[in-house]
This record gives sequence, C-alpha cells and structure tokens, in this order.
Amino acid sequence: MSLPEDEAERTAALDAGRRLFASSCRFVMGGADLAAIPAAVLPEIAFAGRSNVGKSSLINALTGQNALARTSNTPGRTQQLNFFDLGGRLMLVDLPGHGFAQAPKGLVERWTRLVNAYLKGRPVLKRTCLLIDARHGIKDNDREVMALLDKAAQSYQLVLTKTDKIGPTLLAERRAAVAAEIARRPASHPVIISTSSATGDGIAELRAALAALAIPASRENPT
Repeated sequence: MSLPEDEAERTAALDAGRRLFASSCRFVMGGADLAAIPAAVLPEIAFAGRSNVGKSSLINALTGQNALARTSNTPGRTQQLNFFDLGGRLMLVDLPGHGFAQAPKGLVERWTRLVNAYLKGRPVLKRTCLLIDARHGIKDNDREVMALLDKAAQSYQLVLTKTDKIGPTLLAERRAAVAAEIARRPASHPVIISTSSATGDGIAELRAALAALAIPASRENPT
C-alpha cells in the first residue's frame, strides 16, 4: 500500500493506522518450532531481516510500547518466533534474524530453517516486512530471503531502518538502488517505507500500510 494522493483519503488511512496501533498489544507466545506456535486465526505480519537490523525496535515503535519486544545490541538475541496480538485484529511476528549472529552455528542453522518454513507455509501470513539497514542496503542474506519469498509467492515489503543514521542524499541513493533491485522481483511490494525507530520517521506510514491488512474493526475476533 502507498498512501493515497487525495488528502482526505490519506488522512483516513493514517488515522486507521494510528487507531489500530493504539490498541492493546500483548505478547502471546514464542515458538522454537512450527508445532509450538499459535493457531492460524488472525492475519499475520512478519518482521524479517538481518540480525541486529532493528526488528524488535520497530515493533516497539509501531505499538508505542518500549519494552514489548526485547531489543539488544547483540546479534541473534531473538531465537524463536514471537507472536504479538494487536487488538484482536492483527498478529505481529518477530522473527529471528538471518545472517551473522553471536550464537552457535547449529543453533543459527536451526532457526534459519524454522524461519524459512514459516515464511513459505503460513496460510495467514499477509505480508513480510523485510527490514534493510539503510546504512548498508541489500545484502546477499536479504536476497536469499527475497528469493525464497518470490518462489513461495509470499508478498513482502522492504522497510529501510535506522534512517536517522544517514543523511538525506545517501538515503535517496539507497532508496533508488533498492527500488531498482526489487523491480525485478515478482512478490515484492513496490512501495519502500523508510523508518527510524529513534525519531519516528515513517512509523505512521507503516502503521497505515499494515492496518489495511488487518481484520476490519467491525469484524474483530471475539477471542
């Protein structure tokens, strides 16, 4: 989703995102294998990306809860699929990072298989937000995830993170390079969202995009 050009529609989309993410968001459970994750009931949004790209920080910024998802400067802290119920309308899923992690090789390989199996086969997965560190751009590990999602025909959207750490000229160049690369990929959403969990840049736009994938307020899950 890109925000509508019509001012009234744009305002409505941003407001829908604000209201959804102002809802109660609670940790449901974490699972280290597919047999130990919640039943596929709510639409799900997965947050994927290289280790230490800022997945947990972005979830905290979106929900306005500083300690909802655990954050760390140590790559590889998230080692399971963590599920968060947002107002009974959407499930946010914090995935272990791909790429370098300060963890034993066997453990990294195990959670990589878990993430790949989840991304390929979860029926309620509406979109994967693939986070890219704006300072570094797309890396080979990210391309592997994109290839997996393209093959599985699973929609994904690139979200640049940590944009406060680079200047506007470099950010524009990075966005152009990313746009050129994803233009060739069949499952990629064409709209790139630039965000900073530190300054809040892009958070309202991402909320609006994800709210469009949630259960409408009039059809909230009673459970």
